[in-house]
Amino acid sequence: MIGRIVEIADDNRHLSVLRGFMVVQDTQGERQEIGRVPLDDIAAVIANAHGLSYTNNLLVKLAECGAPFVLCAANHNAVGMLLPIDGHHVQAMRIEAQIAASQPTHKRMWAAVVKSKLEQQAAALKAAGAPAAPLTALVGKVKSGDPDNIESQGARRYWSLLFGDGFRRDQDGDGLNALLNYGYTIVRSATARAVVAAGLHPSIGLHHSNDANAMRLVDDLMEPFRPIIDLKVWQLQRQDESHVTSETKRTLVRTLYDDMQTSAGATPVMVCMQKLATSLAQVYLGERDKLDLPLPGLPLALAASLKGD
Repeated sequence: MIGRIVEIADDNRHLSVLRGFMVVQDTQGERQEIGRVPLDDIAAVIANAHGLSYTNNLLVKLAECGAPFVLCAANHNAVGMLLPIDGHHVQAMRIEAQIAASQPTHKRMWAAVVKSKLEQQAAALKAAGAPAAPLTALVGKVKSGDPDNIESQGARRYWSLLFGDGFRRDQDGDGLNALLNYGYTIVRSATARAVVAAGLHPSIGLHHSNDANAMRLVDDLMEPFRPIIDLKVWQLQRQDESHVTSETKRTLVRTLYDDMQTSAGATPVMVCMQKLATSLAQVYLGERDKLDLPLPGLPLALAASLKGD
C-alpha cells in the first residue's frame, strides 16, 4: 500500500496520537479537532507552518511506522528529518554491505543515476516543447563516477531551456524557486522513507559528500525524480500559478502518486523510489548488477494533462 504524505501547513496546530490515529487540533480556543489520519496510512508528515506543537508519543509512533517527520524552513526547504533507527529486518547486514561496497561500485551506480536524471530531464524538456537534444547528447558522455561533472553541465543547459534565460535556480528565492523547493522536499521525504525501508543508511552516499549532510544517499537517489517536479512547476507557471499556495502544494504532492513506466509496467512514483532503494541494497549484497530505475518518460497522468494544455 502507498501511504499518504500529510502536510501540516496551517499555523497554530497541535498533533497527537490516539488509538492508532494522528489527531490534528486547533490550538486556539477549545482545541477543536480538525481531522485525524490512521498512522498505518501515513508515508510521511511534513511540518510546514508556524506555531506547531506535537507530542513525543506521536513522533515515536511515526518512527515505529517508518514514516519520516520532516521540518521545513520558511523557504519550504527541509531542514530536519526524524527517521526510525530500525528500518528493515536485515538492516545490519545491508548496512555492513553498504559500508563495505567498493569505490568502483559506488561510481558505477552514480553514473547510472546521472544518466537516468539526464534522460528524465530530456523527457521533461520534450514535453514542455523545448529542445531535448542538448540533454540527450550528454547521456552517452557520462563515465563511471561522472568525473567530468556531466550532471552539472546538464543542469546549466536545462534550467534555461525549461524556464527561459532569465531563470536562475536559487534555494532562497520565491515564486518558482519556492515551488521547486517544496516539490523537492516532498521527493526527499519519500526517498528517505524508501532508503530506510530498504535497510540502508541514509548518510552513506554514492556521490554527495558534504560532511554536514546526514541524507547523502537520499539526495543521490532522488535525482532522477527531480524532473517530475520541475515539469509540474513549469505546468503550474503556464496556468498562472507561480507561488506556493495550498492548492499548488496539493498538486505537487499528488505527482508522487502518478504512474511511471518501468520494466515491470506502470508503477507509482513512490513505488519506483522504493524499487530503486531496494535494488541498490541488492547490488551491495551481490544479488544484482544494475539499479532498478524508471524508464525515461513522464508520469502518465502528467503526460496526459500536458496534452490537454
